[in-house]
Amino acid sequence: MRKSLVVALLSGLSLLGVASPADGVEEEHGGESARPVVVGHRGAPGYRPEHTLASYELAFRQGVSWVDVDLVPTKDGRLVARHENEIGGTTDVAQHPEFASRRTTKTIDGTELTGWFTEDFTLAELKTLRATERIPGIRPHNTIYNGRWEIPTYQEVLDLTKRLGKQLHRTLGTYPEVKHSTYFSSIGNPTEPKLVNILDRNGLNRPGAPVIIQSFEVTNLKELSKQVRVPLLQLTSASGAPADFVATGDPRTYADLLTPAGLKEISTYADYLGPEKNQVIPRDAAGNLTTPSALVADAHAVGLKVAPYTFRNENGFLPADLRSSADPAAWGDILAEEAAFLDADVDGLFADQPDTALLAVTES
Repeated sequence: MRKSLVVALLSGLSLLGVASPADGVEEEHGGESARPVVVGHRGAPGYRPEHTLASYELAFRQGVSWVDVDLVPTKDGRLVARHENEIGGTTDVAQHPEFASRRTTKTIDGTELTGWFTEDFTLAELKTLRATERIPGIRPHNTIYNGRWEIPTYQEVLDLTKRLGKQLHRTLGTYPEVKHSTYFSSIGNPTEPKLVNILDRNGLNRPGAPVIIQSFEVTNLKELSKQVRVPLLQLTSASGAPADFVATGDPRTYADLLTPAGLKEISTYADYLGPEKNQVIPRDAAGNLTTPSALVADAHAVGLKVAPYTFRNENGFLPADLRSSADPAAWGDILAEEAAFLDADVDGLFADQPDTALLAVTES
């Protein structure tokens, strides 16, 4: 396990983020935060279209010190912030007749998708597009911002993070996520070398740098553990298997990764675990929140910190017993859900509404 890197990280950072005066977290001896850390999931997409500079900036101004940045490559090898490489649902590309011929069907990690894909566009071409709200039925208020902001590069996110850090007088950082690693490697456009290069250029490939790299795949994280000096976070899903396992015929699933033996293996290359939240506290057949599984305790037993995803205020994402009404877009009792996970001893939360999650942490 790369414990020396963890010790170096914790000398200046909290368990999953930098302690911030804005979130009311006081540092204990050794630099560890007294409370779990909130990560702005894709920025603050509960209030701004996800993965825009405006979304990231709002998250930082609400008080978080970390934002989650999904990364996919362009045709000319630049890394941009998009949840998926298919951008028909998060940009106005369909309104650009000059790109109509780029619409195509591809199979990504076993799923057939039709739309427009970042790897078929140069960065200059992507910069002519504008971001749109991904789930307008749930977040209609965000549609007023459609067409206002570009697709940012990871470098632009890092530049924003540095600028705001100086302005807000605290260290700010990113959780870059390598999306669809096996797929992009298969088409000769791998993400990992580009990410390492950006970290090197920005002086961020060092212990204590405000960067934590994430992936739903395993092989790439194991390789990155030999190339970078920042912590790694293994993401897991409540179903299915890592795409690299499927591609190589490895029969293991995400469930296998979360057994005590699987967690022990994860701890040899990663420092953090990012499970889907139902893996921490399952829901019953009616969709109600139940009692915590053994996952957090098992992960802690092998030295892994746990930050589940994703906490969202809208009823459509909440346990049935915490919804305020049948309206999926209305807000329910998110504070009760977050409190339950904090009581389960998680080390962090990925949240679409960072300000609400910060309140839950403050009150825990």
